Amino acid sequence: MEWSLILVFILGFIAIALEHPLKIDKAATALLTAVLCWTIYMVSEADKEGVAHHLTMHMGEISEILFFLLGAMVIVELIDAHDGFEVVSEYVRTTDKKRLLWVVSSIAFFMSAALDNLTTTIVVVSLLRKLIDRREDRLLFAGLTVVAANAGGAWSPMGDVTTTMLWIGGQVTAINIIKMLFLPSLVCLAVPLLIRSRQMVGRITPPTRESDASADTSPTERRVVFFFGLGMLLFVPIFKTLTHLPPFMGMLFGLGVMWIVTELMHSGKDEVEKGPLSVVHALRKIDTPSILFFLGILVAVAALQSVGMLATLAAWLERTVGNITAICLIIGLLSAVVDNVPLVAAAQGMYPLELYPTDHYFWEFLAYCAGTGGSALIIGSAAGVAAMGMEKIDFVWYLKRITLWAVIGYLSGAAVYVAQSMLLH
Repeated sequence: MEWSLILVFILGFIAIALEHPLKIDKAATALLTAVLCWTIYMVSEADKEGVAHHLTMHMGEISEILFFLLGAMVIVELIDAHDGFEVVSEYVRTTDKKRLLWVVSSIAFFMSAALDNLTTTIVVVSLLRKLIDRREDRLLFAGLTVVAANAGGAWSPMGDVTTTMLWIGGQVTAINIIKMLFLPSLVCLAVPLLIRSRQMVGRITPPTRESDASADTSPTERRVVFFFGLGMLLFVPIFKTLTHLPPFMGMLFGLGVMWIVTELMHSGKDEVEKGPLSVVHALRKIDTPSILFFLGILVAVAALQSVGMLATLAAWLERTVGNITAICLIIGLLSAVVDNVPLVAAAQGMYPLELYPTDHYFWEFLAYCAGTGGSALIIGSAAGVAAMGMEKIDFVWYLKRITLWAVIGYLSGAAVYVAQSMLLH
């Protein structure tokens, strides 16, 4: 059974990578891979109810991520429909490619720590559409936004789901993880930016403003929707802290509030005028295939986790590698291929707090590696999947243009963390 699962997963992964040559949408491949993996698991097991229980349990966890993504995408789409990103683009006046790259990446880095890498990528990629017209330039900026968002999310307990898992599990504390991972994460972003910005010359061409329904919004409406929408996104971690409910509940709360606010704002307009500015219209415009692709990937990985293959992999690493620094680096690079959540969950199960207590070197370095290693591939993180769906970034294009610099940044930040730990611990 195990080898059949591995074969199906690898073939699915190859088909996703070759989406454009095969002319098959990656969402269809991901969904088919997921169903086949679980079918093999179900057919091979005598305990059918046990397999069904595993699937139900994983779907509960996966649905939290999908509803979070859905809510964030609708809020961002609503802001975009009201031309809310003009509020930011008005202040980003530079057209110099090199300077704009540093400005946008800095916004993504710090915003990711306050929100999370997924929401930040959705917001920043939407902003890039308002700033850059040429597709090739916009794809490069979007690719480096993924690196920036993942780096920014790693050093904050709210910025990346794996750091949040370690924080909730008691492996790290909020203040310490910020103190220990800020500099390595900053280096993880700065090194690729320094390399890429030296190769960039010229100026970007802003897109021509189209005359559409969004142009009918007043400056006041744009600002209200932008700041209210951004406020709802920022409120998600606060909501989680206050209520102890999962983050997707805070996102759905924010979506509900935004729905009411925009309905009241446009209550005096007729249906034709109000239609493109409504949440119902935003729901139709979001990239549903990307959500289905994300669903397929996570469900397929869940099958590998349920049969114990990821835990077996972690145990094999312990036996053959042994060194915890090397193990964390490998887990980080593996997270570019499979989801970092089950990898970190497996590590939490393998290593008790009695062996590695709270704020131990292993947990801190694991948070950095799992948070930033996914930047090596476009499908290696939630931020990458979001950018891939929004801008139709090709897997091979990202591999050629971004992967090398992302890996160099990843290793550079890792080296800084190891040196920093030797000095401080």
